[in-house]
Amino acid sequence: VQLQASGGGLVQAGESLRLTCASSGSISKNNAMAWFRQAPGKQRKLVAAFTTAGGTKYDDSAKGRFTISRDNSKNSVYLQMTNLKPEDTAVYYCNAAEYCSGYGCYGGSWGQGTQVTVSS
Repeated sequence: VQLQASGGGLVQAGESLRLTCASSGSISKNNAMAWFRQAPGKQRKLVAAFTTAGGTKYDDSAKGRFTISRDNSKNSVYLQMTNLKPEDTAVYYCNAAEYCSGYGCYGGSWGQGTQVTVSS
């Protein structure tokens, strides 16, 4: 599948954004969908995911502020981000993973990324 991430932008600290990952194919049979982010000079890091087992996983930095959701009828996955902080600034990527567990997500397809910039 091809994935297209959108919804990024420039916001001030404390504001919210909703990212959308649209898939060119059906995601209904793939539980393992995830959002990663990569800040300048840093490694790509898992932010939130639906695990293969059907649960969710969040990075500690995202807990309580970010919510991952999905609409299989629209082949889309969302990341609602609230109370954004400057350290959330990164390129956000969606991933249709081969496997996601409580330890992380592995393999699969990637979207092109959407830039989120949070000013202080």
